[in-house]
Formats: sequence, C-alpha cells, structure tokens
Amino acid sequence: MTDKTTVVVTGLGATTPLGGDVPSTWSALLAGRSGVRPLEWDGVEELPVRFAAQLAVDPAESIPRPQLRRLDRSQAIALIAAREAWGHAGFAPPVKRNRKGEIEQPAPDTGFVVDGDRLGVVVSSGIGGLHTALNSYDVYKEKGWSRVSPFTVPMLMPNGASGHVGIEFGAMAGSHALVSACASSGEAVGYAIDMIRAGRADVVICGGTESCIHPLQMASFGAMRAMSTRNEEPQRASRPYDKNRDGFVLGEGAAVMILESEEHARARGAEIHAIAAGCGYSGDAYDIVLPDPSGGGQAKAMRRALEDAGLGADDIVHVNAHATSTPAGDVAELASIKAALGPAAERITVTGTKSMTGHLLGGAGALESVITILTLREGVVPPTANLEDLDDEVDLDIVRGEPRPMPEGPAAALNNSFGFGGHNVSVVFRRAV
Repeated sequence: MTDKTTVVVTGLGATTPLGGDVPSTWSALLAGRSGVRPLEWDGVEELPVRFAAQLAVDPAESIPRPQLRRLDRSQAIALIAAREAWGHAGFAPPVKRNRKGEIEQPAPDTGFVVDGDRLGVVVSSGIGGLHTALNSYDVYKEKGWSRVSPFTVPMLMPNGASGHVGIEFGAMAGSHALVSACASSGEAVGYAIDMIRAGRADVVICGGTESCIHPLQMASFGAMRAMSTRNEEPQRASRPYDKNRDGFVLGEGAAVMILESEEHARARGAEIHAIAAGCGYSGDAYDIVLPDPSGGGQAKAMRRALEDAGLGADDIVHVNAHATSTPAGDVAELASIKAALGPAAERITVTGTKSMTGHLLGGAGALESVITILTLREGVVPPTANLEDLDDEVDLDIVRGEPRPMPEGPAAALNNSFGFGGHNVSVVFRRAV
C-alpha cells in the first residue's frame, strides 16, 4: 500500500433508465431488467434507430417547474443525483440564501454541516446542454432572436451541471467539469480523488450526467453505424459479448458520489461504502473514434490505476467493463484486461451493465462506479443481460443469466471508461473493511 491520503465513498445518488434513485436502479440491475424502450416522437419512423434508454422518472417529479425552466435536462438530473448522494452521506441540507446573500433558510439541526471552503465539485458531461442548444436554435429560426431565453448560455454550457451543484451545496474549494467524451465522469472521479489527496478539499461531490436523446443525436450516431438497429426488440438490443451484437444503445441519466478523506469521514462517524483507491489514465493517440485495436492504451490505464492504488493484479476480483456492445470494442477491451492483469485475469468476473442501462456517454463512468461500489459492498455481481450466444473470442468469465456472489474478505474492482478521442480511464475501488 501507499502513504497517500485514503479517500472513501460515503454517499451515492443516481437517476437512470432503471430507476429514479440508487436502490431502484440496483434492484433492476440484479433482476436483469432493461431500461430500453421505443421512442415516441413524431417522425421517429424516419430514423435508423427508434429506441433508447430513457429516464425511468421524469425530472419534473423532483424539481419545481420554475427552476426546471432554467436548467437543461442534463443539469436537472445532475442535481437530483447530487441531492440523493448528499443526503445518503448524512450531510445537512444546504443553507438557502437569496440573491443578496442573506440566509433565507438555515441548515437544520440534523445532519453534518460541511465547511464550504473544504467542499469541492467535479461533475462532468460529455456533451452538455444539447437539448437547450438545439431547441433554442429552433426558437430563433421560428420566432426571432428576442424570443430566445436569456438562460440559454448557462443552460448549454458543459460545466453548467457542475456549476449548479456547486451553487446549491456551497462548494467553494473548486468546481470542475472534465470533458473527455464517454470517459468524462470516470475522469471526474479521478480528479476528485486527487483534490482530496492534494489537500484542496475534505469532501468532493463528483460524478457525471448526460441527456442527449434527440433526433439529431440518433441520426448522427446512426450515420456512424455505431448504434444497434434492433428496432423490433429494443430491450434485447444492448448485448455485450454476444455474437449478434450490432452496436450500442443510447441512454441518459446521472450518477453522483460523495468522496471524503477517511480522516474526515471517520471524525464525523460516517458510513463508508467503499474506498476510492486510485485512478489511471492514458491516451491511444490512434483515431478520433476508433480505439487502438491492440488495446495497449486501455491496458496502460488499468496498470496505472493499480499503481496509483498501491495494488497488484492479484488484488482485483472484478471488472465492470466499458462493454458498449459494439462488435470491435468489446473483445478489444477483454484483450486489454488480460494484458493489464496477466494470469490474474483468468479468475476475475466481468460484467457489462450497459446491457440494461444503455450507454450514458459522459455519465457512464459515474454510474458504473456507483454500480462497482455496490457490487463490492453487497458482495454480488449484476449479470450481463441479453448474452445468449457468447462470442468465440471471449475467454474471460462474463457474469450472465443470474447475479453472481463475490468472494468474502478484502476485494478490489476496476471500472473502465473509454471515450472518442482515445481517452482511457480506469478507477479502482476497494471494499471497505
């Protein structure tokens, strides 16, 4: 082990295609339930792909309409996930202030009050306010510039979600938004770990959000031939490692974690759900879209994550894989896992939970980090859904059919996130003991 500051996870929050919070999402994963369903848009029949993994719970059920009108959908769901994580960590609700900075609603007596100067935020998005950008342009074309909302710019900014979360919870140690396509929120977790280790913060709200299920996005990914076109059976479309996989399924959602220094968490008597042990990064420097087929860059990210965590390959018992259900990507990742872990890869379990949630793009790494933490805490691996005919090139232990119990005792797991541009991120979590 290393002498680095130990960073722990004390709060979890999410809103996903499987449920409006973490418990409902986790239950659906263990049941092997899909969050994918047909799109119900006018003219959807003209699109090459007519389904996606949409949110299970409308944000309007949690956020009042006046506030919702000033938020892009991706920002709204980030706030929902952050509020759940904050409460789950046992923190007091934030102090409410008016525009003059005067306290309108003080913090209640229940819950731990966090020093804002020691609180940071890292909430990422791969695309940001796509709905706002496109819908605002439609308003401009149809009604003229004067009808465009004055909130358009803050609603479309990729850092808007991080900004809103920081404002709501009074985070003054720093508010950040890393953008690296589908690796964005994996990087957010790594940056949050670094903030605490560097002494910049005691507590960091970190995670990711994405909501870009829009006709233009469906058409764009469709033109790339990147998405599954299994329009007649959408719930079976995302099928990592299956011989008949034909692309990913677009999803939307947000997931947020509360990270703290172990010293801070134990001083306030917090429940620790896992240890955020380390993070590794690499760049393929190969292609703007395609991963390096050798898997060398991905393997480097995993090895660097282990080094950062002070662990060896034999400490890893599980990998929550990036596993998007693309023909090339799935087997390339398995090759990189074997390259990174060596002989130890033969005894690990691997799962691909995008088979049920769809691909949340910039929010994927955060959601799958939450799932990895729950896997360690609960001692059970969610199955990979829709895996009916295993690809001949797959030679690792893929959990499918039913959830799989994990071994008891000390355990660590990797969560991989890879993005367009050759961004590779791997995060290591350890079971809290």
